Amino acid sequence: MTLTFSAPCIFGLEGICANELKFLGLENVRAENGRVLFDGGFDALAKANIYSRYAERIHILLAEFEAKTFEDLFEGVKAVPWEDFIGMSDAFPVKGRCLSSALMSVPDCQKIVKKAVASRLSERYMLSWFEETGAAHQIQFLLHRDRASILLDTSGAGLHKRGYRAESNDAPIKETLAAAMADLARVRPHHFVRDPMCGSGTILIEAAMKALRIAPGLNRYFACERWSCVPKQAFDQAREAARAEIRTDVSFHAEGSDIDAKALETAAHNAKLAGVAPYIRFEQRDIRDFQLRDGFETVITNPPYGERLLDLRSAEELYRVMGERFRRASGKSYTVISPDDDFEKLFGRKADKRRKLYNGTLKCQVYQYFR
Repeated sequence: MTLTFSAPCIFGLEGICANELKFLGLENVRAENGRVLFDGGFDALAKANIYSRYAERIHILLAEFEAKTFEDLFEGVKAVPWEDFIGMSDAFPVKGRCLSSALMSVPDCQKIVKKAVASRLSERYMLSWFEETGAAHQIQFLLHRDRASILLDTSGAGLHKRGYRAESNDAPIKETLAAAMADLARVRPHHFVRDPMCGSGTILIEAAMKALRIAPGLNRYFACERWSCVPKQAFDQAREAARAEIRTDVSFHAEGSDIDAKALETAAHNAKLAGVAPYIRFEQRDIRDFQLRDGFETVITNPPYGERLLDLRSAEELYRVMGERFRRASGKSYTVISPDDDFEKLFGRKADKRRKLYNGTLKCQVYQYFR
């Protein structure tokens, strides 16, 4: 069975996510606004869930059609072969969003979608009602400009939940965004990576996992593994292949510092859970005491800022300190994310490269210095 999959991602990461899925050997990969589509079977489904560092979830895209009325929505949903995925006792909850469409009531659309799926399954299974005591098949719909997308969520918990972050600081960066920053900084197996405001350590952990080729979803499970239609061997084989690809013969090492001792304890604990503790050293230090080392260094950081932790004046002072400490030098590169449009002015120099990304709902820029 060849299916179409949708991998939603953080706005601004579509290209990175698409390149990753192409590198995994997935078919017909194409990037769209806020998502990447690809085709394949259940082996592709398993591989995408286990390996993807940048996708937020993996959905099966079951149908797309125009829906200006509830009747359009009902008939479009009912035409989907739900019996190929949902068994007689399986649960099929529905949730979704409506944006700029004639149908704007999410609760009403939920009811119509649920009714249409139940109607189709009732005809196929000759049942008048469903217990829904089995495996959950989360149905999602998106109505955008009168066009409906109907999807099945295969991941369950979001893919940013790798399983290692048992604890975090007050304003943690999402794992998928941290992984993207490591990618933009071109982290390699021989790099020395530093984060002088590391918080709970997410950026350094994601950098280490990338360098060691540890698949981010290797140590967690996914909702679709309970579905009767998904062969168990698809995930068994993908996990076996992922374990075989882990590298330990690397010179990668990292250093994280922060002024918050409790955050550093959390970071060390998270690194241990992620299996990368031997490669990262943490120590308590103020950014004002940051000193460059000899040799090559890749600095990646997500400083606190006005909207997150600090008041605006403190955040601006922090950017000035960073500009003083992050000096131009051979072999040094700096990758910093901030929502402040005046960051370059406060930092003291123009970035060599900029990229717009979102940290949650907050529009940010990734500023990179490497010349």
